[in-house]
Amino acid sequence: MRLSSALILLAALAALGLAGCGNKMDTRTLGETEGVYVDVADLTYQVQISRILNPNDAEDRAYLRGLPPGERLERGETWFGIFMRVSNEKEETLKPASSFRIVDTQENEYEPIELDPEANPFAYQPSPLRGGETYPNSESVAYANNIQGALVLFKVDFRSLQNRPLELLIDGPLPPPLRESAVVDLDV
Repeated sequence: MRLSSALILLAALAALGLAGCGNKMDTRTLGETEGVYVDVADLTYQVQISRILNPNDAEDRAYLRGLPPGERLERGETWFGIFMRVSNEKEETLKPASSFRIVDTQENEYEPIELDPEANPFAYQPSPLRGGETYPNSESVAYANNIQGALVLFKVDFRSLQNRPLELLIDGPLPPPLRESAVVDLDV
């Protein structure tokens, strides 16, 4: 009798273990730090790094090429770069998000500065991704540098850097209420 009870228990445990296996993947919409993958509208986003950009630094000057005419910092502002990767793990072609915002703990919001992609090969360009593609692709300048991410550029008030955590909001392409969004806490 003990052997049959043990076999029944073993079979039940095996069935329970198999029940946990499956093709369902969790959707993650909150990244408590950079480097965590978040999902928006069937695409996976990863903030490679975020940081203040210094226009007096040779590397950072390259990231700031392609600013709109007349775009400059006002007193108390700084350039803030977010370097992003996007992956399409689905089979169909999907369009990456083009709506990003940084929000501080005082609810101050910042929207990206659109860079000219002809002048700046690091600039984030939300072109459709075929199934299995990652942006930036391995043939691009943005991927070839040590960060391996495309630049989303913001102009941020220095005071907001003290109102941490700063959050990056990524909004999918659909209008509300169908819009999917994700939030990533930025390491400042």
